[in-house]
Amino acid sequence: MRIWSVLLISLSLVCPSAFGQTTASPSAAASQKSRNVIYITWDGFRWQEMFGGAQEILIAKDAGVADVEGAKQRYWRETDVERREVLLPFVWKTIAKRGQIFGDPSANAAAKMENTHKFSYPGYSEMFCGFADDKGIDSNKKFPNPHVNVLEFLNRRPGFEKRVAAIATWDVFPSILNQERSGVYVHAGPGPIPGNSLTDREKMLNEMIADTVVLWPDNQMDVITMQVAREYLLKHKPRVLFIGLGETDEWGHGRRYDRYLHAANRSDAFVAKLWELLQSLPEYKDQTSLVLGCDHGRGSTIRDWTDHGAKVEGAEFVWSAVLGPDTPALGVRSDVNATLSQIAATLATLVGEDFRAASPKSAAPLADVVKKLERQ
Repeated sequence: MRIWSVLLISLSLVCPSAFGQTTASPSAAASQKSRNVIYITWDGFRWQEMFGGAQEILIAKDAGVADVEGAKQRYWRETDVERREVLLPFVWKTIAKRGQIFGDPSANAAAKMENTHKFSYPGYSEMFCGFADDKGIDSNKKFPNPHVNVLEFLNRRPGFEKRVAAIATWDVFPSILNQERSGVYVHAGPGPIPGNSLTDREKMLNEMIADTVVLWPDNQMDVITMQVAREYLLKHKPRVLFIGLGETDEWGHGRRYDRYLHAANRSDAFVAKLWELLQSLPEYKDQTSLVLGCDHGRGSTIRDWTDHGAKVEGAEFVWSAVLGPDTPALGVRSDVNATLSQIAATLATLVGEDFRAASPKSAAPLADVVKKLERQ
C-alpha cells in the first residue's frame, strides 16, 4: 500500500489531470507576465511592528534595549505610519504602493495560522503544504515532512525542473521541505556552500561562514544567508526561490528588542537590494513576483512578546505581502481575512500553476493577488 501511495502522489504531481483535475489553463498562464517567484520569510516577525513600527512600551531596558535613547531616535516616530516607514521603508514605500499587504487587524483583515502549535515547523509546513496538520507536524525535530509541498510540486512541473531552490538560516528546512524526496535544492543552517565548482564569491562566503562566530547552533546569520541566496540567484537563475531569514525570531527569543528591530530593518534592506537586482536582470525584470511573510507571531505584552507557542495568546496572527507584474496595486487589504495555509497556492498561482490540483486539501490562493483575466 505504501508503494502505491508514493506512485499516486508522484502521478498527481506530474499529471494532475489523471485525477480529474487540471492545472491553470494555458491561456490564463500565457497571459500572466510573472514567470518567477521569490518568497522570503522573516521568522517570528510580529504584525504589530509590521503595521505599527516600533512599539513604545518595548523600547525599554525591560525589553533588552541597550541604548533606549538611540533606539528611539532611530525607530520612534509620533504616528504608526511614520514608525512603520522608518522601520521598513521598502515594504511601505514600494510594496504598499505597488502591491498588496495582508494581515492588518485594524482594517478588519487579520491573518492567522490554522495550526494550533504556533511555532516554526508547523508554521512552515502549513505555508508550504497548504494546510495544517496538528497531529503529524507537532515539533521542531528534524523528521521528513510527509506532505507534498508547493516547491516540490513546482520542481516537477514543465519548465521548472531543477529551477526551484531554498536558501535559509535554519537547518531544519531540509526536513520541512523533504529535500530527499522533493529533489529541491536546499542550503540551510551554518554549514558551507557545497560543491566543487564554486565561484570566487562562493569561496569567499565559505571562508566567512568558517570564520563567523556561531551565535545559534542551528541558525546562520541573515547577512550570510542573504549573500548565499544572491550568489545562487546569479549563478543558477532559479524560477522559484525561497529565502528564509531568522534573526528576528532569534533576537526576539533573546529579549533584545533593539536587535529585533534592527534585524527587521536589515531584512527590509536586503529585500530592497534583491528587488533592485532582479529588475536589472533580463531573466527577472518585470516578470518576477515577490512574496514576503512569516511563520508565526509572538505575544503582545512586555512579558510575552519574546515567546510564541500554543499557550501564547496572539502568536497565531501573521501577515504577508505581494508585489509583482500581475498583482493589482491594492495596498493594505481591508475586509479580507487570510490564513497562513493560503501561501502555497498563492506561490503557484503567481507563476501560472495550480497547486490545488495536486493537493486538494490545500487552501485557496490569497484573494485577488493576480488580476482577473478578461474574457478572450
